[in-house]
Amino acid sequence: MTGTSPDPDSIITLLQDVLISGSSKGFVIGLSGGIDSAVAAALCVRAAGSDMVQGFFLPSAVTPSEDAADVRLLAESLHIPVMTIPIGPVIDQYRRMPDFTENSYLVGNLMARTRMTMLYYYANQMNRLVCGTSNYTEYLLGYCTKFGDNAADVQPIMHLLKTQVWDLARYLGLPQKVIEKTPSAGLWHNQTDEDELGMPYAVIDEAITNLEKQGWKPKSPAEQRVMEKIHRAGHKQRPAPHIKR
Repeated sequence: MTGTSPDPDSIITLLQDVLISGSSKGFVIGLSGGIDSAVAAALCVRAAGSDMVQGFFLPSAVTPSEDAADVRLLAESLHIPVMTIPIGPVIDQYRRMPDFTENSYLVGNLMARTRMTMLYYYANQMNRLVCGTSNYTEYLLGYCTKFGDNAADVQPIMHLLKTQVWDLARYLGLPQKVIEKTPSAGLWHNQTDEDELGMPYAVIDEAITNLEKQGWKPKSPAEQRVMEKIHRAGHKQRPAPHIKR
């Protein structure tokens, strides 16, 4: 692999260790058709075998139609089963709550938490673990939903920058269509990650790498912008405040 991406063997060992320590039979993972879930699923297959990895595609009313095709392509390439469960009817039930507000931010977070609730239901049912799909770039910047996509029993790519995830995808031989796909959380129509973040991933990752070397002291406008995002997202990285006994 290029860059400083670690050998995937260490990630595979981690996944195997958590299965043994948790006395679990395998993994469940939410598949979006994007690069992060694709890489995480491929690592689970290498760690446990394709028959021990259950994929879930949980589309909403705003999920792009090509996502379903990309999930099928990935599943065929990894030889894993995928269960498709539309979450629209569940979200519609939430719309019956008093004073429900219809906006992309609130409903987007609700969709992320609903998906994770479903993954944990099936993980419990099947005696499996929920594999997370968060990468280091998005974790640092808080580009995730608390108790939604950042919830998991194991996070195999949490230490990898987004650009390193792409490197690992190429190394693992994932479908080129998935690798080249524009990153999107799919929480509203025509949403893209880089538009929402306001910066390309390559620029963000370069800034993070420089900040780490510089003791988190920014020396450029891009590094300053990234540092501000990291500070604002701190509450997502810390446990809930509580009084210690």
